[in-house]
Formats: sequence, structure tokens, C-alpha cells
Amino acid sequence: MPSTRPLIPALALSAALLIAGCSEGSDQPESPSGSTRQAAAPDKDASDTKDTKNEDRKDDGVDPAAQAYVDAVADEDLDGLVNAFHSDAQLTDVGRKFNGHDEIRDWADDEVIGGKLTVLKNTPQSNGTTLLVRFAPGGTGGFEANYEFQVRDGRIAKLNLQYA
Repeated sequence: MPSTRPLIPALALSAALLIAGCSEGSDQPESPSGSTRQAAAPDKDASDTKDTKNEDRKDDGVDPAAQAYVDAVADEDLDGLVNAFHSDAQLTDVGRKFNGHDEIRDWADDEVIGGKLTVLKNTPQSNGTTLLVRFAPGGTGGFEANYEFQVRDGRIAKLNLQYA
């Protein structure tokens, strides 16, 4: 009669791996009130080659100019972020105003690049989009905010950032 002993450890290992896989990704970001909020899952496509650093991007129907901003933050690409804006763009960050590429570059270099931006909701508008996001300036923790993008000719003309 064949022994079933080797089968028992194999089943235990399979069960442990299954449990670990199911609990992976359960570390949801914490909202300002301390409750957890589940971010929208990015598209999973067989041709999807995004690395894990960029898995919080939400590509579904986001205006391309706003998506360029999201991608630049994820890639820590200061030039890409600035180039997503018109040269005469206006950016308002909770009441502070920045105009044009030079001011936007300084702001982004000091306050955005190196942070983690997660798109939670996309609300398309006739001339852009409003994104509900979680932004973690140092890559952890963070806060929710509404990013109101006004787009002209494929680039950001105005961006208004307000706490959600």
C-alpha cells in the first residue's frame, strides 16, 4: 500500500500559499478618519507589463492629459509632469497659485515627485476630468484630494487641487 505521508505536507503547503495569496493586497490605505478605503483595481490585461511601483494607476477613461500627470508622478518624471501642462497653465494647490512651467516645475519638484498618487475615482467633465485621489507625499500615509483638470488641446490648462 503506497504511503500518503508525502501528500499531507504538500497539501499543507498549498493551503498556506493559497491563504497568503488571498491576504496579499489587503493593506488598504487609511483615510483621514482612520477607516480603510479600497482603491479601484487597475486593469489586468495579459499584455499588461506595468511594474508593481505603477500598479495604482487607473487608466480607464481618464483624460489623456490627466493620465500623463498620474503617470509622471508614478514614474518620478519631473519633465513629463511639467510637459503635461500648457506653458501658460495655472495650478492652484489648496489656495496657493502657480503659473507656467517654471513655477509648476518648482512646486512639483518640492512637493509631488517622490510621492505616491492613487486614483480612486474618475469623473469626466466636458473639458477635462476630476479625479478623487489619495496622495502620499513621502510614499506612505497621505490624504484624499480632488484634482480638477481643465484640458485644452491635449494638455492641462488649469489644475485645482483641494482636500476631499
